[in-house]
Amino acid sequence: MTTVCYFAVELIKFRGACGSAAGRRLGTDMCKVLKTKLLRMVPPTSNWPTIHSGVQTDYTEILNSTVKALKEGHVVAVPTDTIYGLACLAQNSDAVRKIYDVKGRNGKKPLAICVGEIREIYKYCKVKVKEELLADLLPGPVTLVFERSETLNTDLNPFTSLVGVRIPDHTFMRRLCQMCQEPLALTSANISSQTSSVDVHEFQELWPKLAVVVDGGPIGDQSRLGSTVVNLSVLGKYHIIRPGCALSSTLDVLESKYGLSEDSGQE
Repeated sequence: MTTVCYFAVELIKFRGACGSAAGRRLGTDMCKVLKTKLLRMVPPTSNWPTIHSGVQTDYTEILNSTVKALKEGHVVAVPTDTIYGLACLAQNSDAVRKIYDVKGRNGKKPLAICVGEIREIYKYCKVKVKEELLADLLPGPVTLVFERSETLNTDLNPFTSLVGVRIPDHTFMRRLCQMCQEPLALTSANISSQTSSVDVHEFQELWPKLAVVVDGGPIGDQSRLGSTVVNLSVLGKYHIIRPGCALSSTLDVLESKYGLSEDSGQE
């Protein structure tokens, strides 16, 4: 991703939407207060329409706006290397509750965390594999599940001792985590049980509940499979929780290079 982008900002005013059935479902209080900021990252050669034509700024301004919204406790939509995601600060309990509300997600379904560097994983997870294994899989379209550490917010997935961690192979997401200096809670950008999104307009119904929507264009993969999720919490073992989009390459690393064996007894 280039460090200089055309940057279009649309403050989406939902006064009209609040009068609609969809708007009422999203909540009148939210409609009165929150104005969604749509930030479009498009290359200088793009012919995409912009809301305010000719507006140009650097990549950092998009990051700063998103970080500010996260630090204020809001939920944002972001592009990743697999699908679009919803993110908030994982250490902010109120924000974690908001992200469940935005999706209509079952409170017993866990959220993954997203960090910018491998060393950050050790702060929030109890890692039982070699660091070289982490480096072979991350950054990439893989979620690694470990036992959580005491540092992680106890209100995040309080029903389990495990947590999934991601480092997307996506420049914007890695830099966003680095600037926040704490993990993001991350889940797919869609209403719970509906199809995952590879374009921001596919989850437009959720926009009124979001402080920022970062439009990075269509996700290149287009498979909608999401990351491969693998449990590595048992020493010497692995268990595939979700095959995702990188199953074959992940198994090759786990089995062929590091000699891990499948634990079919894990859930």
